Amino acid sequence: MSAEAQGVVTAETIQRAFRATEEGFTALVSELWTSYPQIATAGTCCLVGVIYQQTLFVANLGDSRVVLGKKVGNTGAIAAIQLSTEHNANLAAIRQELKELHPNDPQIVVLRHGVWRVKGIIQVSKSIGDVYLKHARFNREPINAKFRLPDPISSPILSASPTILSHPLQPNDSFLIFASDGLWEHLSNEKAVDIVHSNPHAGSAKRLVKAALQEAARKREMRYSDLKKIDKKVRRHFHDDITVFVLFLNHDLISRGTLQDPPVSVRSALEHR
Repeated sequence: MSAEAQGVVTAETIQRAFRATEEGFTALVSELWTSYPQIATAGTCCLVGVIYQQTLFVANLGDSRVVLGKKVGNTGAIAAIQLSTEHNANLAAIRQELKELHPNDPQIVVLRHGVWRVKGIIQVSKSIGDVYLKHARFNREPINAKFRLPDPISSPILSASPTILSHPLQPNDSFLIFASDGLWEHLSNEKAVDIVHSNPHAGSAKRLVKAALQEAARKREMRYSDLKKIDKKVRRHFHDDITVFVLFLNHDLISRGTLQDPPVSVRSALEHR
């Protein structure tokens, strides 16, 4: 019997879930290639957290981030601990990794307008989808010319293999913030953790989004209320999309291994078709 069938969570079962998701999306792109080829240029970051037997597994693709709020002894203070690894070409370590993976491609990372991008196109080095940068058969007409590379793809440029970390949960571990890069562009780990720690639990995610938007407005020397009035299509020039989840840890439930009944469905949209 497989580990998945037994409900066992390991780094390998999470890897397999990512692999199956990527394969499912790639199959969908193939299916829709003649009717909707631009789906080959669609992709997403993916950040997953799973608690199993008092251990938190965090798996990440792209530049979303999970940060742990941890109580510091009995001082009342709270520490911010980043639990995920980001895959963004603006990080020197990621550029070095890409260069090592593609030693014969001097254009694997390109600096444009002060921003490092993979092949001069995309900032992330890992994603679900973006198959036009993974399979040569999708990097051709009729997809938009700005996505087509001058040289054929001999090996995948982007990866769908997540970085996975396991963290044994401790009683002082208080809460987790899962958020897309739109939040972290404007708030430090410490600031975000302090906002959650210093306010009531209810509305924590909305509070973080508002704080990030206020900071985005301040950087543009404008009022928060004026930023909110800008049309959503134009707002992308002022701040990236922001998605936030805040999870408060109940150690009584975690230690007893109590599961939600019925369990939460984590089936993909493909399985509901």
